[in-house]
Amino acid sequence: MFAPPEKLKAEVFTRIPERFHVRDRASEWVRTQLHGAPAPVFLEGPSFDREGNLWVVDIPWGRIFRIDPKGSVELAAEYDGEPNGLKFHPDGRAFIADCRNGIMVLDPRTGRVEPYLERARLERFKGCNDLFFASNGDLYFTDQGQTGLHDPSGRLFRLRPSGQLDLVLQGIPSPNGLVMNLDETAIYLAVTRDNAIWRVPLMADGTATKVGVYIQMSGGGGPDGIALDAEGGLAVCHVGFGAVWLFSPRGEPLYRIDSPEGLYTTNCAYGGADGRTLYMVESRSGAILAAQVPVAGRPMYSHSAR
Repeated sequence: MFAPPEKLKAEVFTRIPERFHVRDRASEWVRTQLHGAPAPVFLEGPSFDREGNLWVVDIPWGRIFRIDPKGSVELAAEYDGEPNGLKFHPDGRAFIADCRNGIMVLDPRTGRVEPYLERARLERFKGCNDLFFASNGDLYFTDQGQTGLHDPSGRLFRLRPSGQLDLVLQGIPSPNGLVMNLDETAIYLAVTRDNAIWRVPLMADGTATKVGVYIQMSGGGGPDGIALDAEGGLAVCHVGFGAVWLFSPRGEPLYRIDSPEGLYTTNCAYGGADGRTLYMVESRSGAILAAQVPVAGRPMYSHSAR
């Protein structure tokens, strides 16, 4: 259907040092998600702060690491939870999609993690996965849990700055990473167990309409984290395939970045001085990969805090 995408080279930028590897504890998350396989770390949620530091979460061990521009790793926070996704609010706080606890908030200065939204109408979430801030301050997040084609009951929520919580979409078989398009009229949603990126158009009142498949993938486990570039194209992390794909704004595959470390390419974020470096996590090895890309990422913090 399309020409083979051009290959771009990824290299290891840094990795979580051995001193932070956990080998003497058990984790229910590891037992369920990884069938008990060794998991000294399991990284996701890369996100850059204003100073150019890269933050990543370590799901099974409730940890958050800060990585400076030279690749030095520091343990920034540790708490009783399962952090899965992380995004910075324009006011400097980091919001966390926590598989066990809901939406949490981190003060990067102190390392304090506190609950922000634990329940929806008194009901616990299935398992929050990832999140995205719109320019008006709305927080969109996915509620994945153990959903899939056998149980397509995953959900997409929006939390308004007023505190109003809206159910945008339900009936999703494993909603995962998400971004909005450039004019914020639609959400691109990684639906892992459908092995697809869905396009979720939004009405003026914020409700979803005419949801469809934007990109259909195959192989691996499915798309996980996604990121938007400055032209409206998508970077899609294909977990289980060991690659990150770069798609044009029309959904055409243009570039392929193969992992030099492993197959668990779960999440990515644009960074670097010119925004043309794509940083990717290979979750199981604890490696942060980097590749130079032709188009810069969408500028961050271009909107005001609400």
